[in-house]
Amino acid sequence: MASKPGILTEWPWERLGSFKYLLLAPFAFRCTYLFLFGDESQRDFSTFLIFPYLLLRMVHNSIWISLSRHRTGKGNNRIVDKGLEFDQVDRERNWDDQIIFNGLIFYIVSLTVRGASHFPLWRTDGVILTTLLHIGPVEFLYYWLHRALHHHYLYSRYHSHHHSSIVTEPITSVIHPFAEHIAYFLLFSIPLLTTLFTETASVAAFAGYITYIDFMNNLGHCNFELIPKWVFSIFPPLKYLMYTPSYHSLHHTQFRTNYALFMPFYDYIYGTMDKSSDIIYENSLKRPEESPDVVHLTHLTTPESIYHLRLGFASLASKPYTNKWYFWLLWPVTWWSMMLTWIYGRTFVVERHQFKKLKLQTWAIPKYNAQYFLQWQRESINTLIEEAILDAEEKGAKVLSLGLLNQGEELNRYGEIYIQRYPKLNIKVVDGSSLAVAVVLNRIPKEATQVLLTGNLTKVAYAVAFALCQRGIQVATLHEYEYQKLKKRLNPNSESNLVLSKGYAHKVWLVGDGLSEEEQLRGPKGTLFIPFSQLPPKKIRKDCFYHNTPAMMTPSSLENVHSCENWLPRRVMSAWRIAGIVHSLEGWNENECGDKMIDIEKVWQASLRHGFQPLMISAETK
Repeated sequence: MASKPGILTEWPWERLGSFKYLLLAPFAFRCTYLFLFGDESQRDFSTFLIFPYLLLRMVHNSIWISLSRHRTGKGNNRIVDKGLEFDQVDRERNWDDQIIFNGLIFYIVSLTVRGASHFPLWRTDGVILTTLLHIGPVEFLYYWLHRALHHHYLYSRYHSHHHSSIVTEPITSVIHPFAEHIAYFLLFSIPLLTTLFTETASVAAFAGYITYIDFMNNLGHCNFELIPKWVFSIFPPLKYLMYTPSYHSLHHTQFRTNYALFMPFYDYIYGTMDKSSDIIYENSLKRPEESPDVVHLTHLTTPESIYHLRLGFASLASKPYTNKWYFWLLWPVTWWSMMLTWIYGRTFVVERHQFKKLKLQTWAIPKYNAQYFLQWQRESINTLIEEAILDAEEKGAKVLSLGLLNQGEELNRYGEIYIQRYPKLNIKVVDGSSLAVAVVLNRIPKEATQVLLTGNLTKVAYAVAFALCQRGIQVATLHEYEYQKLKKRLNPNSESNLVLSKGYAHKVWLVGDGLSEEEQLRGPKGTLFIPFSQLPPKKIRKDCFYHNTPAMMTPSSLENVHSCENWLPRRVMSAWRIAGIVHSLEGWNENECGDKMIDIEKVWQASLRHGFQPLMISAETK
């Protein structure tokens, strides 16, 4: 929102939420029906194409968003280093409003204005006229409109909303108050209306011009430089006819320079070009891929989880992951992404963070959660993890945390096989079990004298049971095989505190993967479910309390946090991920994998010392 919102700041359908798309439904349905079933005079191909073209614009913008986030995450050619925050994501979540607005105008004009329908696919004179009108009147008028919007009166009421984003993303280009967007639409409609009234309009002129505007808008706000220097060497005048991402990025950091729309020659004419434009451009082109200090290695969970990635939809990624009903409509995209990950088959950068002096990156392996439990997939998964460790080592990373990849002893013994295979590795492999255990232990109410432990037994489960028995807290299990497995791991002094439960009356349950719905239903009212696994249990009880999977709240000094880690709340990070950061900050020169664990109290105190805070049950879900 602008600092002093003026009239027509809000979009008229803002309160409709996702139902705003229904505004287009009557028009799209009517035009489609007439095109398919109407008589010859009613079939209008150009009007029929409006709705598919609006969808194409959304896909075009989404591709730019994903590309920008991937490239800025890697660091090569990045322009501005400052990170994004949740407030910017929330402010920019309605980037599709302008597409809906344009669609409504196109439909209304095509149905009410004479000659605004039945366009031919191509008219050369109309295309040339559109080009000339953009180079002349549109670029000139936009320059002065833009300068006017930087006058303190209009800036505080309208344009400051757009400039709230210092670090731009492609969708930042269309984040404006409603009144400001009306002004832009009137400006950009000059070439379109001219071809309409001169009867030279065509589908190519309309679609091509709007695509050009979208492309250049996305280009100017993508925050990484991608225009090679040789392009300007071949044709030097091009620097006056086409801006670069770094050129427009300076406008968002300096505010009073580089006002041009897409063609900088008006900035040269009126002396508003930033003198550092060429230097920023060349420095951005030379910028290499970033070398991380800490790498967090994770993977996809479900096929639909691609939409929750930071590289996917920002509005979804900024909230805890849930399976949306409309994902089934996107099954072609889901299927295509699965094929792409299978064909590409390489680890990719998901996001980056900055904490104190550490550069942090999250890498994702193109495998889904279900694949980790398939015997025939294990070799492939281990190969990808091994390649990621060696790649991180080559890039100079100090620590690699395994995160969700830590699926059990059968897969890679919590990363131990890689250390055995490469004993001279400088990078430290951390499975994060010690901190996960510490988080679970500190979630158990202090007055508790007994707990029920159930679910698939992991390294964390064994360590939690051992620590509780050492403290004199009784640990009960539901099944004989769980009891026998735990008994083998405990020493004789602690064994007496491990019992086989005869019922489900315990108020505190420590649960792992494999907890059944039937078992949950047998728990008493008010049961506290505390997961010790990386995957959360299905929450089916309304009368019980559920903690999140082991995680902690991050300090405010952790930069570039604008997405949620899977199902966790905002600015909350899993213990397995935090463990790698703390390991690097403390400079511990040891691996944590296999049966090896770091002192639980030591890693817990170190996490608190660096600003990570435990979550309270009130901050989590019930």
